[in-house]
Amino acid sequence: MSNSMLQLSVFLFITALIAFLTYLKCAGHGRSAKDSNKEYFLAGGGLSWTFIAGSITLTNLSTDQLIGMNGNQMALLAWWEFSAVFGLVILAKIFLPVYYKNGCTTTTELLEKRYKDRHIRAVIGGLFLLGNIFIFLPAVLYTGALFMQSMFGVEISLLTLAIVFAVVGSAYSIFGGLRAVAVSDTYSGILLLSMGMLVVFLALGAINWDFSGIPKERLTLIGDNDSPLPWHVLLTGMIFIQTFYWSTNQTITQRAMAAPSLKEAQKGVFAAATLRLMIIPPMIVIPGIVSYKLFGDVGDAAYGMIVNDVLPVWLSGAFAAAIAAAVLSTFNSILNSSAALYVCDLHENYLNAKPNVAKLSGIASVVFVIIAIALVPVYARAESIINTIQELYGLLSMPILSTFIVGLLFKNVDSKAAIIAVVSGTLLYAAFVFGVNDKPFHYIHMMFITLIFSVTISLFVNRFVYGKRAILIFREN
Repeated sequence: MSNSMLQLSVFLFITALIAFLTYLKCAGHGRSAKDSNKEYFLAGGGLSWTFIAGSITLTNLSTDQLIGMNGNQMALLAWWEFSAVFGLVILAKIFLPVYYKNGCTTTTELLEKRYKDRHIRAVIGGLFLLGNIFIFLPAVLYTGALFMQSMFGVEISLLTLAIVFAVVGSAYSIFGGLRAVAVSDTYSGILLLSMGMLVVFLALGAINWDFSGIPKERLTLIGDNDSPLPWHVLLTGMIFIQTFYWSTNQTITQRAMAAPSLKEAQKGVFAAATLRLMIIPPMIVIPGIVSYKLFGDVGDAAYGMIVNDVLPVWLSGAFAAAIAAAVLSTFNSILNSSAALYVCDLHENYLNAKPNVAKLSGIASVVFVIIAIALVPVYARAESIINTIQELYGLLSMPILSTFIVGLLFKNVDSKAAIIAVVSGTLLYAAFVFGVNDKPFHYIHMMFITLIFSVTISLFVNRFVYGKRAILIFREN
């Protein structure tokens, strides 16, 4: 058997095995006619902590992380993962008790209950949806396709590979709902984490654990002002970025809201935090650093090149299956949460209160997939995919987070004041990051400034435009 046939056979076998095991685990869990939203989008509240931890981990860890982080080829990017631990702890201890107490299906449902207005739920849900469709879905498809190209040197176009990922990934989401997504995530996660750490050790072995010759700025965890992560951004916007991503982002929190109890959900989140601290950081920086010593400054192609160089042929098919699983996992997770946002926050709010959830979600998902595929060529022109994603999502993240902060800390705040603050914060961030050539602040500092600005605007407009005095209720849920 030729090497290519061996690779393909291993790849297809493992991919099919994950699909079969997922089917066996999910078979017999029919959708509840009484509460189809909960069954389809929250797995009927039946996810154990192991599947919550596995799904949260693999939903976040995909090719945009492996390729984007390693593409910077420096240790500094590990701070994204270290700081994520704090974001997960905030989710477990502060946000999850509130979500469970209020019986939320989407994170934005909490806003409707806190502000007593369905329109703010629709506005914020719509913004989350735009971020998923126009930023995260196409980025995942692009990086997955790029990895397959750079690892195997195939001549298939990026767009064709992206379409394959989109079709297979959407099948999990459309036909299986969150239960199938979370189960496949966990099985895939075991494979990906094992193979990812194997690549780390093989890469280190390729340079005999010798980092000499690599510039010190690529090995330090203390970034200067010209680095992608200056040390001082860790004291301002970084913690709020992580709070937004892990505690209010529907794609992540949806898994944690699908447990039978708050305690079970918290166990899953803490397990995910442990994985994030102990295993993920070396996976997203060491292969890139080693590739710098071996190949030079090759950017986003670094991870695929190092894997192709250090893995034996008989394992490359298994690794391809692991990467494909990661792409499919992240893609179907974002797609499922996008369908939840559309169905629960928009369609049921304004068009039809009792739709056929599975059918409507399927139609919406197909539309989202088509848009994401069309945007893949746009992301192929990005200089650094991970920095591009972070900068773009700053348009939405801090203004959206301000609505949650104000909603949790205060009562008697008019929802229109919060919406005005979101619009104002988005315009401020856009003007600074995309409208100024010589920026006086790092974009993460600007995120922190945007958050403070948005919260201030919300309270100011509430008091002086709508004549309401916000009342601090910090301990009330």
